[in-house]
Amino acid sequence: MSEAQPQPDQFDPENVAGLDPEIIEAVVAALDEADTEKAKTLAISLHWSDLADLLETLNHDRRENLVEAIAAEFPANVLTELDESVRERVIEQLGLSHVANVVSDLEADDVIEIVEELDYAEREEVLDALSDDDRSMVEEGLSYPEDSAGRLMQRSVVDMPSHWSVGQAIDFLREADDLPRDFYDIFLVDPNQRPLGAIPLSRILATRRHVALNALMIADLKLIPVDMDQEEVAYLFRQRDLISAPVIDDTRRLVGVITVDDIVDVIHEEHEEDIMRLGGVGEEDDLFAAVLDTARSRFIWLLVHLAAAILGAAVINHFSGTIEQMVAMAVLMPIVAAMGGTASVQTLTVAVRAIAMRELTPANALRTIGKEIVVGMVNGLLFAVIIGGVAWGWFGNPALGGVIALAIVINFLVAGLAGSALPVYLQRFGFDPAVASSALLTSITDVLGFYVFLALGTWLLL
Repeated sequence: MSEAQPQPDQFDPENVAGLDPEIIEAVVAALDEADTEKAKTLAISLHWSDLADLLETLNHDRRENLVEAIAAEFPANVLTELDESVRERVIEQLGLSHVANVVSDLEADDVIEIVEELDYAEREEVLDALSDDDRSMVEEGLSYPEDSAGRLMQRSVVDMPSHWSVGQAIDFLREADDLPRDFYDIFLVDPNQRPLGAIPLSRILATRRHVALNALMIADLKLIPVDMDQEEVAYLFRQRDLISAPVIDDTRRLVGVITVDDIVDVIHEEHEEDIMRLGGVGEEDDLFAAVLDTARSRFIWLLVHLAAAILGAAVINHFSGTIEQMVAMAVLMPIVAAMGGTASVQTLTVAVRAIAMRELTPANALRTIGKEIVVGMVNGLLFAVIIGGVAWGWFGNPALGGVIALAIVINFLVAGLAGSALPVYLQRFGFDPAVASSALLTSITDVLGFYVFLALGTWLLL
C-alpha cells in the first residue's frame, strides 16, 4: 500500500502531525450515508498509523462497518498500532484466518505483539499461517519474559565477519534476499557469532571498497541481554543516543537487534503506565475499555482511599470535643489537608519521574530528600504567614492564626519528607513507587495534617 503524500496546496501546519479532523468527519459522513466505497477510499489512502487512529476514534458500529469495507485490503501494520481492547475486537471481526494471512508480512517482533494477547488455540491458528522460519522466530520470542528485550527485538540481523572488506560487505548486501526490511547498523561477529563491534550503514556507503570493516568498527558496543527489561533498554537508548543495539543470549551470541522505532513505543508505554498508576488506575483502564472493566479497575484504589478517609475521620472524631468548642477549626481543617496533599503530590511527581529517568539513585537519595525537606520548610513558612494572616483576620483570633500557621509548616515538612522518601524506599523493597506512593502519601498527609492541627488547637487554644 502506498502512503498518501500531501500536496503543496493542501499543506496545513496545524495538521502536520496526527490525523486530519476533516478526514474523520468525511469518513463518518460517508459511513452514516452508507457510502462504504467512499469511506473505504478515504481509509486506505491513509498511512497505517493514521488508519489505526481513525479506527480508535470511531464508535463501535462505524468501526465495524469500516473494517468490513476494508477487510480485503486491511494493512497488517494497523494491528500493531491499535489499542489492545480495540485490536481484540478488530481481530474478532476479521477472523483469525484472515489475520493469520495478513500478519505473515510483518517482522517477528510485530507478530509477537499481536499474538501474545491471544489464547493458545487462537495463537496456534495464526502461527500455522507463518513459514517455518518465521514461526520458529516468533515462538522463540514468546518464550522470553513479557516486556523483555527478547520480546522486543527483531530476529533478523545483518552480521558479517570482521575480516571482510567494504566491497565484500556491499556485494553481500546487494545479493542477499533475506535482509531485514529496515536496518541501520551492521554487526561484526567472531566465528562463534559473538558481536565484536558495529558499523553504521552510512560509514560503509561513504568508504572505498578496499577498506577493511574492522577499521571502521565501533568497538564500544552496548550489548543488551535478552532478558533485560524493556524499560532498562529504553534508558540505554536514551543515554547512548542509539539507533539500534545488538541483543545477546546467555552465551553472548548475537540473537537479535532492537531499533529505535520500537524504543519510541516503549517510552510511550512506560510513560503512560506511570501516569495511570500515579492516578490509581490500572493499565486496562482506558477510553476503549468496557464500563464494567473500567469500574473494576478503579474500585480497588478507591477502596484504599476510602480507608485513608475513614482513618482521617477517626482522627477528627477523636478531637470532636475541641471542634465543638471552636467551630472555626472545623472550617479551617480542609485548608491544612489540601495544602499538605498538594505539596506532597508535587514532591512525589518529581521523585517518581526522577526514579524513572534514573536520576534519583541510592547515591543521591539522601541529598534529594534533604533538598525536598528544605523546599517544604520554605514553602511552609511562606504559606504559614499567608494562611495564618487569613485565619486571624477572618476569625479575629491571633492564637488561631498561629496554630494553623504552625500546622501548615509541619505538614509541608512532612509532605517534603514523605513525598521524596516514600517512593525511594518502596522501590528499594521491590514495589513500584508509581503504584503505591499515591495512596500511602494521601493517607499520611491527610491524617497527620488533621492530627497536628487539632492537637495544637487542643493544646494551645483550650
